[in-house]
Amino acid sequence: MNEMLVGTFPEVGLPQTSNTKYECERLAFYRLLPLLLTTHRDQYVAIHNGQVVDSGMDRKVLVSRTLDRVQADIYVGLVSAEPQTEVCSGIRRVAGPSRRSL
Repeated sequence: MNEMLVGTFPEVGLPQTSNTKYECERLAFYRLLPLLLTTHRDQYVAIHNGQVVDSGMDRKVLVSRTLDRVQADIYVGLVSAEPQTEVCSGIRRVAGPSRRSL
C-alpha cells in the first residue's frame, strides 16, 4: 500500500524575479516593525533605502513632505500592532523638479 515512487523527474525552473524598489521598501517596513512599535506606534513612517526617513500623524502630509525631500520611491506605512489593509494608489511620481519650484 505504501509504494515509493522511484524515478527521474523533470526539474522545474521558476523564473527569477527581483523585488521592485517599492517591494524592497515594504519588506523593510515589516522587518523594522517590531522596533517601530516601540518608537513610532500609531504614526505613519516613510521608508527609503530600508530606513525610516520621516514620520508623522497625517499620511498625505508625510507623503508630500517626504517626496519633496527624497524624490524617489518610498513606502509609507502605519505603525500598528493590528494588521493593516495594503493600499496602493497606482500613482507613481517621476522624479523631477520640486513642486515648490513649479
